[in-house]
Amino acid sequence: MVLTVADVLQLPVVKAGEPEILAGAERLGEAVRWVHVAELKELSGLLEGGELVLTTGLAFEDSAHEAAEFLRGLEAAGAAGVVVEITSARQQAAQALREAARDVGLPVVLLSRKVRFVEVTEVVHRKLVATQLEQVEKARRVHEVFTQLSLESAGPEEIVARTAELLGAPVVLEDASHLVLAFDAAGLPTMEVLRDWEARSRLVHYREETVRSGSERWLQTPVGIRGHRWGRLVVPVLEENNDDDAESAMVLERAGQALSINRMAERDQLELAHQARAGLVHELRRPGSLTESEALARSAAMGLQPAPLYVPVVFRLDRIPGEEPIGTQRRERALLDLLHRVMATSRTTALAASLQAGSIALLLPVPAKQLADPMLERISGEAAESSGELGWTVGVGRGRAELLAAAAAGLDEAAQVAEAASTLTKGAKRFYRSGDVRLRGLLWLLHEDQRVQTFVESELGELLANDDGAGLDLLERYLESGGNKAQLARTGYLSRPTLYARLAKLETQLGVRLDDAESRTSLHVAVLLHKLLNR
Repeated sequence: MVLTVADVLQLPVVKAGEPEILAGAERLGEAVRWVHVAELKELSGLLEGGELVLTTGLAFEDSAHEAAEFLRGLEAAGAAGVVVEITSARQQAAQALREAARDVGLPVVLLSRKVRFVEVTEVVHRKLVATQLEQVEKARRVHEVFTQLSLESAGPEEIVARTAELLGAPVVLEDASHLVLAFDAAGLPTMEVLRDWEARSRLVHYREETVRSGSERWLQTPVGIRGHRWGRLVVPVLEENNDDDAESAMVLERAGQALSINRMAERDQLELAHQARAGLVHELRRPGSLTESEALARSAAMGLQPAPLYVPVVFRLDRIPGEEPIGTQRRERALLDLLHRVMATSRTTALAASLQAGSIALLLPVPAKQLADPMLERISGEAAESSGELGWTVGVGRGRAELLAAAAAGLDEAAQVAEAASTLTKGAKRFYRSGDVRLRGLLWLLHEDQRVQTFVESELGELLANDDGAGLDLLERYLESGGNKAQLARTGYLSRPTLYARLAKLETQLGVRLDDAESRTSLHVAVLLHKLLNR
């Protein structure tokens, strides 16, 4: 609470002097920082601004000119006001003050009866100190509340609720896209607080400081580290009052700091958990590093429930041409976080960790073999629904009763399946097993052999060297149709004469007959290898 000139005039000790306001009635709401008693003509060097000056007018006596100079000096020095005690015995001095007060905006108050200035200063200063102590006490309480919330790792909902309780007003936490993450309506109807929220919020621009802004004069504070803001706290319904706004801003800022600290702590905790899981998965894959019983004990300590069957799964992110390694890492981390959320939502335990750049390994405990596919369908389906722009292919290895076998050979098999399946038509299945990729899986195992590259070049060399891609695309579609020209003409929207002419050109380029079964098989293998090598 701020003490104003008007408040001082209402004090019994001042009212006893029968105060008369000569000037500055519209500025009686000025805050009083201190009370200063003085009888000097020149006070500008003694004042710092915000003082209420008490005087008997001896500095100007009966001179209206000197009284005007005195008042102008106080106004220039930033005084909150001046209270002049002039009794009935000094009528000329009172008249001089009245004349001088006509030309100033400073609050000028005339006391016609004697008052004890020492009592006025004592009462005012006591109130000022009490107000300051009250503010310090409030700040201490607010600090304790949010410090405790930070130590308890309170969630956004609890922090927002305590903020609304301290402010006595609704509080909303939104992200950078103006989506509401948490709110407390403070007893008001939810519809009133969140009405057309996104549209209204977009009209209130983000600010790097705690301030009122927008046409609705929302009080807001940013949340997050400067340069990496991820949201803001908003008080959409709070009567504007300069005195109360400072306190409300303090509460809102502390709430924003608590949210930022808790988010960073949560990320650190999550990062440690990710590192621990990744370390365990890689240790499980290292031959001879652990016994089966040690592996089960270590995994159980990480939250993996024992099961009769462990299914190895690999999520392989779609590769983006020209993407920097840091971009792949970010997408990989986003996928890992997504999988952990899906596991938590479905109450499924699993070990998930980065396997290699762009791939996430998942060791899934399954209570029975027949439940493996339904569990995989649910997990991959829920992940796909929440994936946003992330895209991936899921490879599944054979389930094994031993955790070490599932982590070593099983994850290698799943990774090979995911890599081979990535060349298939997108969206055909939620996940793939070795039986789904068949020849592609075998070719993927061989793709790093230099002799494979030699084979591809010998089969497709002419097309690869002197073709814009159209010939290779036609060859692939021809081979996928099983050599059925009529079907290819229908699906390729080509007339038969045009198709026959293009196929004849292909035969010339390749130097083989396309109606020969062995030639088609050899070419099909070469085309599949070319796609795998390019990926």
